[in-house]
Amino acid sequence: MQDNYTILAVFEYSSEAQVAKAKLDSEDIRTMLMDEKTIDSDPLISQAIGGVKLLVHNNDLEKAATAYNEIREYTKDENGNNIHCPKCNSTKILVADLQRKNIFFMLFPFFESKKLICNDCKTIFK
Repeated sequence: MQDNYTILAVFEYSSEAQVAKAKLDSEDIRTMLMDEKTIDSDPLISQAIGGVKLLVHNNDLEKAATAYNEIREYTKDENGNNIHCPKCNSTKILVADLQRKNIFFMLFPFFESKKLICNDCKTIFK
């Protein structure tokens, strides 16, 4: 059954996942949560198992991504202001995944500087 589903988002806690799932369910998008009960029983293992996964049926993936992007929380600067993409001026900015291409950063990921990514044009910047 999971072969028909794709992970749309990952959350540290199930309460966050439930909010996103409720939004998608209200738009008749087929969803399910994975690892929700495990993390609810012991929240300290969330990072170890990769968080609560929000899965979306493959046929609904494009519609789900659009709906999810409307409600997701975007990154703000230290003063709480929107950050703008240097390429397209969008304010839909997320923290980019760490690249860890260097063995040093694999061993010491906390030394790698945080980068941002525009959710619209996918430009990565500092």
